[in-house]
Amino acid sequence: MNPVTDRTRLRLIVVRVLVFSLFATLFARLYYLQVVSGDSYRQAAASQSLREVVVQPQRGLIVDDQGRPLVANRTAWVVSVDRTLLDKLSDHDRAVVLRRLADAVRIPEKRIEQTLVTCGDPGSRRGRCWNGSPYQPVPVATDVRQSVALRILEQPEDYPAVLAQQQSVRAYPSPYGVNLADIVGYLSPITAGELKQARKDHDTSVNGASTVGRAGIEQEYDRYLRGRPGYQKVAVDSMGRVLGEEGEVDGRPGDTLVTSIDARVQSVAERALHDAITTARATYDPVTHRNYRADSGAAIVLEAKTGRVVAMASQPTYDPGVWVGGITKKQLDRLYSKRSGDPLLARAYQGQFAPGSTWKPIMTVGAFNNGMGPGTRLDCSSGFQVGNRLFHNYESESYGMIDFAEALRVSCDTFFYRVGYHFWQKYGTDPTDVNARDPLVNEAKAFGFGRPTGLDVPGESAGRIADRHWKLAYWKAMKGYYCGLDKKPPAGTSAYLKLFAHEFCLEGSYYRAGDAVNFAIGQGDTLVTPLQLARAYAALSNGGTLYEPRIAKAIVSPSGKVVKRLRPTVQGHVKDPAHGIDYVTNALLGTAKTGTMAWKMIGFPLDRIHIRSKTGSAEVYGKQSTSWVASYDDNYVVLMMVTQGGTGSGTSGPYVRKIWEALYGVHGSTVDTQDALIPGVVAPDALPSFQPDGSILPPKPRSLGRAQP
Repeated sequence: MNPVTDRTRLRLIVVRVLVFSLFATLFARLYYLQVVSGDSYRQAAASQSLREVVVQPQRGLIVDDQGRPLVANRTAWVVSVDRTLLDKLSDHDRAVVLRRLADAVRIPEKRIEQTLVTCGDPGSRRGRCWNGSPYQPVPVATDVRQSVALRILEQPEDYPAVLAQQQSVRAYPSPYGVNLADIVGYLSPITAGELKQARKDHDTSVNGASTVGRAGIEQEYDRYLRGRPGYQKVAVDSMGRVLGEEGEVDGRPGDTLVTSIDARVQSVAERALHDAITTARATYDPVTHRNYRADSGAAIVLEAKTGRVVAMASQPTYDPGVWVGGITKKQLDRLYSKRSGDPLLARAYQGQFAPGSTWKPIMTVGAFNNGMGPGTRLDCSSGFQVGNRLFHNYESESYGMIDFAEALRVSCDTFFYRVGYHFWQKYGTDPTDVNARDPLVNEAKAFGFGRPTGLDVPGESAGRIADRHWKLAYWKAMKGYYCGLDKKPPAGTSAYLKLFAHEFCLEGSYYRAGDAVNFAIGQGDTLVTPLQLARAYAALSNGGTLYEPRIAKAIVSPSGKVVKRLRPTVQGHVKDPAHGIDYVTNALLGTAKTGTMAWKMIGFPLDRIHIRSKTGSAEVYGKQSTSWVASYDDNYVVLMMVTQGGTGSGTSGPYVRKIWEALYGVHGSTVDTQDALIPGVVAPDALPSFQPDGSILPPKPRSLGRAQP
């Protein structure tokens, strides 16, 4: 036997065994992968090629008390950029895609680049950066033409990382031409911080692509309006291009918000305020020898018995639709511009102004509750001396010894100066005693001034009660500035400012008699919002109940079922042991008949519609007078204010009358409640009816017999 042959045969056997072993191992591995672990690997492969796309829900409607849509939805083509996929491209390809996209949507490439930068990151610009989730595709163009959107969809190889989708965006039907920007608010994308908090709270109603309410009732009732998103699974390739759909989880549309706003009344109030401002700007001011500036204003209509807001208008204002699809830097700068009048400031509930003589009815109730009464008679002289200062009556009028009713009717300042001085002499002659009793201050606080009313929108101002505690706190905060100005006044400082700084530095914390008398007529440092004043007059009308003003009446599901009713909420009650409220209510009837509003109410059927009113012309240092008219009957409060607008009755009076005429269907001296803006004169507690076909029917009017004046 040849030993070489044996060795060769042995080697071949070893090679065969090795080859067989390798094949056996390979087949075993293939069996394990395909049979034993096949399902798990198939799932893993599928998960790498499937993407979960959020299907945003349709946001809920906002309707008025009759079911008219105030805020609705429409469908628009939106083009977005997925930054995660865009960053996977080379610099050259990225530039090509953005240039091609800019040409398609007709937006400058530089602006698209700015839009893709997260706000707060280097290179971000206010008004153009992205303030939403960093994981969400960034919308770069809204309301794109359908042909452009379809081109992007049909040519994905030319537009990698670019998405074109139909989305629901906010629409503003503007029934009767209403604006309502201050009430409805606006939407913007959810921020990364908000999304993180939502996940921490296990809130599944928002996601990285959500838009949320940022102001007004859009923000206050966002959790009801936003609905719940759905999810769609789609197959994608390595570049993120959609290959097909793999399933969908339905979302839920948002709930409808029914408000107490009546679009017809709101329209009349907005138009009346606009006309009052326009007329004032064309009117000569004999004090400053130029036309009134009339730079802002507010008009409010409240239900006196419930506190519900029927209409609320502010000027200047803006188009709420400007936020849809993203706002430009130019538009944003205008909204924050003082030259434009700060249109984002809702004067009705955020503006703070001296109330002037509209303050006097509140002071009357306070005086009655602290020893004065119907028999009190004080001198309505042309002036009232306090220390070294002579406080004048308006136009130096003198009416002699009169009572409270006459003082309210003719709006006598010197009468109320004496009221304020009486209580200062009785309780507060020590100007350094911050805890001295002040009945008039306490009454103002009892009527809700100095704190928010509880209106159901964010951002409400608190106003200011300029009492002893406030004055001390203000002095502590400002003494450094004024003492520095006193010691070393800059060149060009006026003699008045030098004197003021010197006196403030020495004794700016002292509460003197001049502060007390100014407080009694709504001057000095006391500030109120128009809504606070309207709510206080509602308390005069209803006997002393302070309601939290409400805009929302109910939440209704997409199926038409009432989810939640938002009933009027009582914030407090004004104690009135001396029946001062009844006295004021009777006294203010005379304002429209023979008092300061009489010349604007000639021919009005006051025998049928019993309007109580108070005018005011608040003086502001360095500015023209603020015009006020606050009025009420058993059903409504109607208030108007125009800053730098002149006298109360002269500027606001005619337009307050127009609102009253529209509310009750007044034509000349006749009243036709069938022609009233709201069927039945006052809106019923019933809600609109939501039909299966999507139509909305108004509620049944309340009995005309019950609601007639």
